[in-house]
Amino acid sequence: MQMQPGQSPPVTRHETPEERADRNLVELLQELRVVQTGVQIVFAFLLGVAFTSRFPQLSDFQRGTYIVTLLLTVVSSAVLATPVALHRGLFHRGVKPRIVALSDRFAQIGLVFLALALNGAVLLLMDVVLGLAAAIATTVVTTAMFAALWFLLPWALRRR
Repeated sequence: MQMQPGQSPPVTRHETPEERADRNLVELLQELRVVQTGVQIVFAFLLGVAFTSRFPQLSDFQRGTYIVTLLLTVVSSAVLATPVALHRGLFHRGVKPRIVALSDRFAQIGLVFLALALNGAVLLLMDVVLGLAAAIATTVVTTAMFAALWFLLPWALRRR
């Protein structure tokens, strides 16, 4: 079998299923630490927005976008932190492969909510700064970008 340029050789690991579960959980939790920082930044921004002098001037659409975006951020934070809670709650119970499988699913769901929250923030900001038409156009582009990079690209690479 000839390798293509840029292609890595297949990795053969000599690990038990328990060692694999340990490694996968550590890798997943590290990834979630990075993502959770982004959630915290968006959440902090959104909390601050409500206390600005301009907040009362928001239109009903902008206020609705703000509320939905804030709640999407809260949901994404909760869902992305669930793997930590699963690990803590089921620690030393001999179910680490199950924890890893569930945590993987929660991470994927959390990324969906995070993408929605980030795009909600884009919609709100662009509406305030540029107007609704530009906000919708920009949000369509950023939504497509998230869909392509976070979901379609991994799906396409898995199918290879």
